[in-house]
Amino acid sequence: MANAYRRVTRFVRRALIAGVLLAVVVLAAAVTATALPSANQAAASVAAAPIVDGDPGPALGSPHPQAVEPEAGVPAGEQAADSPSSTTASATGSQSPTDAEIRRELSQLKHLAAGADLPVGAVGRVLPDGRGVAPQDAPQIVRDVIRAGNVIAKTPYLWGGGHGGWSASGYDCSGSVSFALAGAGLLDTPLTSGLLARWGAPGPGRWITIYANGGHVFMEVAGLRFDTGGIRGSGTRWQATGRSTSGFVARHPEGL
Repeated sequence: MANAYRRVTRFVRRALIAGVLLAVVVLAAAVTATALPSANQAAASVAAAPIVDGDPGPALGSPHPQAVEPEAGVPAGEQAADSPSSTTASATGSQSPTDAEIRRELSQLKHLAAGADLPVGAVGRVLPDGRGVAPQDAPQIVRDVIRAGNVIAKTPYLWGGGHGGWSASGYDCSGSVSFALAGAGLLDTPLTSGLLARWGAPGPGRWITIYANGGHVFMEVAGLRFDTGGIRGSGTRWQATGRSTSGFVARHPEGL
């Protein structure tokens, strides 16, 4: 009887130990199964992380603002020209010409304008070649403005042209008006359209009227319009027809 009791006791003890071991194995398996997905996800995240190249790529150039104004109504792509003259124009904001340089350029400008042929007729009109005709009764200074305007009448529109120097491959609206006025001795330095809106005397003139605002400028000389807006149509700044002056300030040279 005692032996039988001991055998039962040993059996129960072994069954309990086996049960405990089985429970430990099952628990360990459950823990491992739970931990594996997280580990796999972490590994996947690491694998999916982008590889960063040590080379940051080419550096972008710094933009250089130009101290010139655009012409109203002209698309920006046509205004920002990448010609050599645009670099000259942008330099005006950082370095002003000396008095000697101004005198030398004015002398060259007047020489260039004086050497141009000036057609004269009964009334002001535009020739087929794009030049303006001065009326016979126009004062000499008005003739000189038309003569200077003829020099650049068919040159291209260039944003900033005429602001870095009188000699340029193209001229913007204020550079064009400044060139014509300077050729007659009425200006000694190029002015922007905003400055031309405050230049001279207020109101229309008898012979010359400048129409200017912060974005564009043109002028009427002896009944002819000198306007870069005409280039896109007829290829010349001289126009025999007028345009709306709404939104523009009218100015004129003293006595003209």
